[in-house]
Amino acid sequence: MNALSPEQRVRHRELEQLLLAALAATRELADGYEFQFALAPATYTALTDITPLEHACCPFFTIVIRVEQDKVFWQLTGSKGVKEFIRLEFAEWMK
Repeated sequence: MNALSPEQRVRHRELEQLLLAALAATRELADGYEFQFALAPATYTALTDITPLEHACCPFFTIVIRVEQDKVFWQLTGSKGVKEFIRLEFAEWMK
């Protein structure tokens, strides 16, 4: 989180709490995790806002936002060791 300014850290926490409240499901992938949300404008905007912040502090993530019908998915993956890192950093998200 040192890559973010104090203001960006506050915004990141706000977005994280919003997304955590909207989280519908978590799916484990071979190289990371995928988080599922109901497709809503506020959730989609939160995902597009948090993605560059997350990438700034974790440039080793591969981050994908995918929309399917009435769902939106946020996928965090990467090379060896990233999955364990995600599991620790996003422990609250592991439903």
